[in-house]
Amino acid sequence: MAFFTAEPGPDGELLRPLPEARASWSGGAQLRGMATSGALARAAERAVGPGLFRPARWTVDLLRPARYAPAATRTEIIRRGRRLCLVEATLWQGEILVGKGSGLFLAAGSPSVGSVWAPDGFPAPPPLDVFPETEEPRVFHSEGVGWTGSPEPHQNASRKTIWVFPQDIVRGERPTPFQHAATAADLVNLVTNWGDAGLEFINADLTLTLGRVPASDLQLGLAADHRVEHDGVAVTTATVFDREGPLGAVSGTALLAAAPVDPRRVGTPESVPTVP
Repeated sequence: MAFFTAEPGPDGELLRPLPEARASWSGGAQLRGMATSGALARAAERAVGPGLFRPARWTVDLLRPARYAPAATRTEIIRRGRRLCLVEATLWQGEILVGKGSGLFLAAGSPSVGSVWAPDGFPAPPPLDVFPETEEPRVFHSEGVGWTGSPEPHQNASRKTIWVFPQDIVRGERPTPFQHAATAADLVNLVTNWGDAGLEFINADLTLTLGRVPASDLQLGLAADHRVEHDGVAVTTATVFDREGPLGAVSGTALLAAAPVDPRRVGTPESVPTVP
């Protein structure tokens, strides 16, 4: 499963969306936020290049609904110093700017020697024998239900956790740990705003902070931590973790959508949009 194919374009690489990149909003006429964040993160990481720096903070602004149509990325290194590199990436459809990402990459150093408070424990990952039962590469947990491969039992008002398996951003390219984390970070909306009436909010942005990147198998989880809602605006935070422990956190701001989405239908054959 992949979000895009990549091919040469008149101004560089052109990303052509695949069916997996369709959002459930607007009948499938839009790109999903995971595809946008993943494409931007891929471009930003390539601009920084391998070596000294590792991702520490990734912020995406979803400026307008991205159409289910070809897109291109552009990048700019804002500052590259001895210990940090700041990069901006933008996603364009023709001459329309649809998304912007800002990445802070830091140079790793030696560990600290002092003791500082940290929370006890971290969210529990799913058992190794729980696998996705839909085309979406994820499994689900809500308090009182437990882990399941299907989203069906989780249309409730309980605290939720999801576990996300890696998928390609561009067909044939295995995502890097940062690219997978940046892609999965868009699911902060699902894990924090999914209630007993479905998913009533749509992402406006996300900010991912990472103390480290996911382990080599790339699987990671998001567990709802904090949520405030007022007058159709929701502000939320989730812990990001893998089987080795916590990685960081992701926060998001979301707006009340015109109509809710039923996450229980996402990834099932009958949910595939038919917009050309």
